[in-house]
Amino acid sequence: METEPRVPVLDPTGADRQAEAAHLRTRGPATPVELPGGVQAWSVTHHDLIKQLTVDRRVSRDPRRHWPALADVPRDWPLNVWVRVTSAFTSYGAEHRRLRKLISVAFTPHRTREMRPKVEAIVAALMDHLVTAAESGLPVDLRAHFAHPIPTEVICDLFGVPEDMRPETRRVIDAALDTAATPEQAAADFTDLLTCMSALVTTKRARPGPDMTSDLIAARDGSDQLDEEQLISTLILMIGAGSETAVNLITEATLALLTHPDHRAALAAGTITREDVIEETLRWQSPIMHMPLRYAVEDIDLGDGVLIRRGEAILLAFGAAGRDPALHGATADDFDPTRADKEHLAFGYGVHYCLGAPLARMEADIALRSLFARFPHMRLAVPRTELRPQQSFIANSHQELPVVLDPTVRPR
Repeated sequence: METEPRVPVLDPTGADRQAEAAHLRTRGPATPVELPGGVQAWSVTHHDLIKQLTVDRRVSRDPRRHWPALADVPRDWPLNVWVRVTSAFTSYGAEHRRLRKLISVAFTPHRTREMRPKVEAIVAALMDHLVTAAESGLPVDLRAHFAHPIPTEVICDLFGVPEDMRPETRRVIDAALDTAATPEQAAADFTDLLTCMSALVTTKRARPGPDMTSDLIAARDGSDQLDEEQLISTLILMIGAGSETAVNLITEATLALLTHPDHRAALAAGTITREDVIEETLRWQSPIMHMPLRYAVEDIDLGDGVLIRRGEAILLAFGAAGRDPALHGATADDFDPTRADKEHLAFGYGVHYCLGAPLARMEADIALRSLFARFPHMRLAVPRTELRPQQSFIANSHQELPVVLDPTVRPR
């Protein structure tokens, strides 16, 4: 008779992320898991404990200062892009506050509002392409041809990525999320990512413009003491995080409505709002499942015999927090935009809360409004069970979203 391994191995393919997280939750407030390469971390899947740890000064995001095991992590580790960069994402204390201040100007409420016309123009142009595709009567991958271009074009515009560099930028960012990659592929992808961002810096140094990359270069070359490695790492963080979260939110909100006709009808009738759908999607199918990594600055006693020792790694399952039955009861696994309490941690919590959360919500709102207004009878082109999850325990979405936009049109 087979027995469960003492330390569960986190599935790098993300085949069933929510079921895996639910199982980990049964093992206690925190439980050791094995990441790719045999690296161990404490997995935390309980909503209240995740919130507690995100504001605990004994928890750091800086592996160089607080994770001794980093010295033994190979250079071809698939998660290197999440730990070997030096940005606000992987910093602690005063250094985190300094680096976050440099990038926060990109996502002020005023600047986010200013981006609305740009988002609307991108969505309108994509809708024109979808209308043409609908006339063929053939299935269309909404993730690739709608959900993905919206936030990636917005963030590329914000950071001044030239048109000819955008395909490679999108490729290397997507590759960073593939936790099932072989060590060889992961190392190659990481190198390509650094090369791509370095090329962007070179281009913007030669031809600066009214964009965030040029602003960051000015900080690097000016008095703010942003070194070259921090500059490259910050671009990886902002361009990557600024697109993937919204891509997955738009994809999964659309899928949720397509597979829950009663809620779709309620949205059309105005008895629920797009905000209801968006917030429930963030709770039910958070764009990010596990966020690597945090580290114990000193011993942390969680009770129930669980002690996270100084220097040990911590993996917070933000995507599991919204499904915690201790918070949302027996219906935690149900998509229900009518529920009163939609609390979630999809954008993190505490000092590392996602700066781009308002922008992601705005992009999703504009996208859903346009899509379902233009294609009210849209349906999935394949059974729900045939959709393939992203190969990642970090990102939480599907590889494709094939739909028939207008079922009344017959293929030519």
